[in-house]
Amino acid sequence: MASNNIKIHKHFKVVPTSSTQITTPLTYFDIFWLRFHPVERVFFYTLPISQSHPSFFFQKLVPKFKSSLSLTLQHFLPLAGKIVWPSDSSIPFIQFNPNDKDDGVSLLIAESDLDFNHVIENSPQEASLSRSLIPYLESTDCFASVISIQITLFPKSGFSIGISTHHAVLDGKSSTTFIKAWAYLCNKMIKTEEESPTLLQELEPFFNRDIIKDTNELEVTLTNNWMEMMTKLFPNDKGNERCLKILPFEPKLKDCVRATFKLTREDLNKLNKRVLSTWEIFNKNESKPTNLSSFVLTCAYSLVCIAKAFQRVEKEKQKFSFAFTIDCRSRLEPPIPNNYFGNCVLGHFIDTQPLDFVKEDSLNLVSKSIYDIVKMIKEKGVFEGVNDVFAKYTCLASEGVEIFGVAGSNRFGVYETDFGWGRPEKVEIVSIDRGLTIGLADSKDGNGGIEVGLVLNEDVMDHFRNLFLEGLSID
Repeated sequence: MASNNIKIHKHFKVVPTSSTQITTPLTYFDIFWLRFHPVERVFFYTLPISQSHPSFFFQKLVPKFKSSLSLTLQHFLPLAGKIVWPSDSSIPFIQFNPNDKDDGVSLLIAESDLDFNHVIENSPQEASLSRSLIPYLESTDCFASVISIQITLFPKSGFSIGISTHHAVLDGKSSTTFIKAWAYLCNKMIKTEEESPTLLQELEPFFNRDIIKDTNELEVTLTNNWMEMMTKLFPNDKGNERCLKILPFEPKLKDCVRATFKLTREDLNKLNKRVLSTWEIFNKNESKPTNLSSFVLTCAYSLVCIAKAFQRVEKEKQKFSFAFTIDCRSRLEPPIPNNYFGNCVLGHFIDTQPLDFVKEDSLNLVSKSIYDIVKMIKEKGVFEGVNDVFAKYTCLASEGVEIFGVAGSNRFGVYETDFGWGRPEKVEIVSIDRGLTIGLADSKDGNGGIEVGLVLNEDVMDHFRNLFLEGLSID
């Protein structure tokens, strides 16, 4: 079986050793993502020549990956199940049944003849290249898988681990915790030959849903808003609100390229100084902050460069907005454990005018708008304005406004994910190609910088790269 330079060697269903049947309800934090496209991420690792030979890799290393994954699932039982929504339940839930032959995590073992060093380059390349390294996440009207994994060998070079996760079960923090837990146990099994190493306490997930209190009756509001939006976007699905099939947010691959750009700590300091030097001009009635966060600066700078690149190629595209999610774990009253496993994020739109992204002073305007939302959340709480998000999205979409999104975070520490062969050579959020989304990650060299992943039309990417690099050369 071969497709896109990929040969599939094995397909496993990996199950935890547990025989415990569990049911985990979804909360109002999860419902919004019920039919959202999977979050797809790929990790690239180099291997010594001796270990990257196919016979050694498939016979010696794959069993380690498989057994460590099974051991990890023992700590993360819901991931081995599936999402269901029976007619007698008011909300969907995750169910794992050890006696159900369909439960377990799909694990593909593959081989690629692509040039490993080319695939991990940061410079623009075909957007479709990384797609062949990502597994399919199964979903139907009646159920949806939670996670699927593909391990791909690049002979004489290294391997990749591609992971597709269902967003209604895992937010970014949760999925990163799972991957780090698997990497930790795999590393221990390889280095110490232990068959059942103990997981670090800080990587143990907390699944108790009772800790999520619905004091603002958001479950009803968000569920109704979500169903209303789904009906507007997909009218043919009306009357089938319990459908669990993931919606067709197809990847943008035709004439598109994928690239990664870096903002060093020095770059961020320079942008911080530039924005704050004119802060009073735009904010006469507010005190100037001492510093702007790396998140504010990275998003603002990247987005205005994208908007202006679009304007140069497609002149009719001038109206933009930006929405991002906030991790609510530490911001709820009372706060919930940092290791809470599930979605605990809420989305917010920034208050810009649609043309602000392409104005001469766009960096200041957009930075200020992102900063204001973060400040508002700190002062008024994470639920402030949440009821207006759906209405705002509908209004902006009807006006032809292009909506930017963001995936990942520089706080997840994805480059700390060591399966036994050191830090990844590269980490990509492949699913940013399903929308106008920037992917954020910590810098590989650990110096406090940020990596920005993008998938854009090739001409737009050329203009973006020029704007991005030129802007950083300004003192």
